This record gives sequence, structure tokens and C-alpha cells, in this order.
Amino acid sequence: MINKIDFAAKNLTSNAGLFLLLENAKNNGIFELIDTNLVFDNESTNKIKMNHIKTMLCGHFIGIEKLERLKLLQGDPLISEFDISVKEPETVSRFLGNFSYKTTQMFRDINFKVFRKLLYKCKLTSITIDIDSSVVNVEGHQEGTAKGYNPKKLGNLCYNIQFAFCDELKAYITGCVRSGNTYTANGAAEMIKEIVANIKTDELEILFRMDSGYFDEDIIETIELLGCKYLIKGKEYPTLASQVTDPSILFITGEEGRETAELFTKLNTWDKDRRFVVSRVLKPEKERAQLSLLEGDEYDYFFFVTNTALPAEKVVISYEKRGNSENYIKEPSMTWRLDIFC
Repeated sequence: MINKIDFAAKNLTSNAGLFLLLENAKNNGIFELIDTNLVFDNESTNKIKMNHIKTMLCGHFIGIEKLERLKLLQGDPLISEFDISVKEPETVSRFLGNFSYKTTQMFRDINFKVFRKLLYKCKLTSITIDIDSSVVNVEGHQEGTAKGYNPKKLGNLCYNIQFAFCDELKAYITGCVRSGNTYTANGAAEMIKEIVANIKTDELEILFRMDSGYFDEDIIETIELLGCKYLIKGKEYPTLASQVTDPSILFITGEEGRETAELFTKLNTWDKDRRFVVSRVLKPEKERAQLSLLEGDEYDYFFFVTNTALPAEKVVISYEKRGNSENYIKEPSMTWRLDIFC
């Protein structure tokens, strides 16, 4: 362990932030968890796994763009101090080739164990989980890619990655890589079941918060059956839009200035009524200047379906905080360059 400050040239490093990363992982038992719970069929792979995993962790942290750049860590005194031997990129690539569905699932289980430790340490009784997806553009013909919605490079092959984050802890919970042509909500119900099975306790209340891509009754029913809460942005279907423009609907201005109303209704394909909170915002003056024969057309309407007991305005405010999850997604995809490694 480094126990003194020595400014000799041999001890200089441009990657000092790795000290905090590696110390935190070590002190919280993360390396021990990985070593114990990640087991390859090949014994020789088990012997070298921790060295390569630590190498990749350090490489991601400093923002390497490709495996070749791992050479930047070779000879770094801080890396050597933590007994990490950075091998040639070809060697690391061969190690990564040993991962299978089985070992990848082991890593997912390890991640849940790490999150449970963090949750227990913080002693929270309620958490908000944001589920969202992001497109990762790829070049070439990687396995599992497909043409789909790809705003980064239209018509290019891509992956569609689904993430789950805990808002209070600013922590990643789980995720999965999907083909680029996958619809946003696909697999979300299964992910929710997995999350609840791994972290739910009688003392912990979970609120799932999602955008309109997850406005689906199957997802809502899954959350209800699991005894959790949800807050999902709805789509402006005619069934809903026709109700909010009815003169009998009363919009109330809340303490923070938002105009909201409540509906207990259902879509034509749904089995039962649910609580909808509607927020309306006055359109820009230029748009309002255009004559319209429809009453209420001077407003934009936003719909939220929820089973929480929050007041209507608080529902809208709570959903607005979901913007944090967008930042969490940008961190791994832009800072850690997931687009390169996918």
C-alpha cells in the first residue's frame, strides 16, 4: 500500500483517480465478491481473471477507446502498487472470449449483491428505480446487432441497451443488451421481476419510474402484482385526450404553479380503470395566436399513470426528476465509451 508521498519521477502518474476507485472497491469487498462468485470452467482462466478484470476496470475509468490503449497503463506505478499486471491487448481479448451466458449472468448476480450492500449501508426504506434505454451505434457486423432506431447514425447497425438506476443512490442496478430493432418496452417486465426478486424486502418500498415507451398494461400489471409502485408517462391517445378537453374537467393550480387534474379511467384495451394525473402547459403565444375551433387547444397536455398516493402536482414533480437517469446513461456511454466496446 502507498504510505508516503514521494515525488520521484518513477512514482509519478497521470491516473491518480484510480487510487480512489481501487481502494473503494477493495474496502467494500467488491473484488472479493467477484473472485468468489465468478467461476469459469477452465481453472487457468480462474487464476488470471482478477488481474484482467481489474485491468479492464482501470481502463474504462480512464476512458480508453479500444483494447490497444490498455498499453497506457503498462508501467504505471499506481497500477503496479495494486499488484495489477497489464498484459498485451491480444491477451486481454482472449480472456474476454471466455465469457459465456453463464458467466455473464454470474456478473449480473454479483452486481445485485453489490447493490444490496450499498442499500443496506444507506438504510433506505423507499427507493425510486428509473428504467430507460439507449441506442449504441456500432461499426462492422458484431453479433446481435440490427438496424433500428439509431439517431446517432441513421440506418446503421446498433444495440438497444436497457438500464435500471436507483435515483436516491445514483447507482446502476442492472441492464441488458438488446438488438437494435428491439421495441423499447420489450423485456422490461422480466427485468422488473428480476430486480424485485433480488432487492425487495418487506421494509423496502420500490417506485418504478419510466417514460412513455414503457406505457404498457403488461408492465403495469407486473408491478402491481409484485406489490410495488409505478409512475409512467402516458401517451396522448384519443381516449385520454378527449377527456381532458371536456369543460367539466377541473384543472387546479398547485403550490408550485403547475396546473393538474386527475382522471380514473382506462384505455380501450385495458381491463380496469387506473389513476391518471394530467398536467397542462400553455402553448407559446405564436401557436396560441392561430385560431382553433377546439376548446382547450391552447394547451399541451401530459399524462402520467400511477398507483402512488402523491398529490397530483407532486406526481408531475416526481416524474421531472427522472431527468437524472438520462445523465446516468450518458456517463457509461460517453465517458466509459460503451459504443466502442460494443
